[in-house]
Amino acid sequence: MTRHRISLEEFHRMVEAGVFPEDLRLELVEGELLEMSPIGKRHAAKVARLTALFAPLVPEKAILFVQSPLAVGGSELYPDLALLRPREDFYEAELPRARDALLVVEVADTPLDHDLGVKLPLYARAGVAEVWVVDLGGQRVLVHREPQGEGYGQVAVLGPGEALEALEQKVAVEALL
Repeated sequence: MTRHRISLEEFHRMVEAGVFPEDLRLELVEGELLEMSPIGKRHAAKVARLTALFAPLVPEKAILFVQSPLAVGGSELYPDLALLRPREDFYEAELPRARDALLVVEVADTPLDHDLGVKLPLYARAGVAEVWVVDLGGQRVLVHREPQGEGYGQVAVLGPGEALEALEQKVAVEALL
């Protein structure tokens, strides 16, 4: 089997040329195209709740990117939610990069392999300061801070009854589960 790797620039040209159907959910992970699983109703509801919780931060403290592209090194990932540094053009001139992300949130209602084994090391290597992985099956939120190499120096596991904070916005863990 021969694999053909593509660059982020090639991927963008292919998207702009209409090579892929609009409803096809793809991520570019280190040169490989990966088809993402469809989003179920529970997953969608949690992303909608996160969006509502962080909406008061827009546009003064952050820009909300919901299931939208984030350039992470040579990869293009689609986190469920990203809080980005404010910009007047809302990233119309160019896609946000990892350095623009104040917080990335991934919601997982399936096994955590992809989020923890593939995406998290990419976020860490690119310097994303904080990543939350909302583990719906495990009824917990995994909070990763202080990127170091391919991991994070500080990892906390929070459950119901505990709270998180991002940009002075407090969030009860049970609101995410």
